[in-house]
Amino acid sequence: MRKPELADEKGVAVVEFALVLPLLLALFFGMVEFGVILYDQHLITNATREGARAGIVAQDPRVNDDAIKKIVKDNMSYLISLGKGAVASQDPNVIHPTNPNFGDDLTVNVSYQYHFLVASALIPGLGDSIELRAQTVMKYE
Repeated sequence: MRKPELADEKGVAVVEFALVLPLLLALFFGMVEFGVILYDQHLITNATREGARAGIVAQDPRVNDDAIKKIVKDNMSYLISLGKGAVASQDPNVIHPTNPNFGDDLTVNVSYQYHFLVASALIPGLGDSIELRAQTVMKYE
């Protein structure tokens, strides 16, 4: 007995590829965007750490708030923005006592608005951007 011949299947691979391609692109761009968000978060955390470190070092005269803010902003200049050219949403915030003594706290805060490139289109309700924040607290030397 003879088996029935299969129908012509030349276009099946193209149809399967067309069905799977949007999912693969969404996964790829989602991973890239998530990686950029993690990189930016790490960068602003390091920027606050560098600013706080410069501020706590025992020297005469001590580094003023403007110098600490400049150090933080210089370190934030390497941020990656795939979206709308995001910038720091506010100046770094430096909190310390008026006349700091050994062991007093110096706090440096920074906030950064990250604008999505494709994630907001892929995930409904995600919004256009997220706020990344970092805070570092160090003791005066």
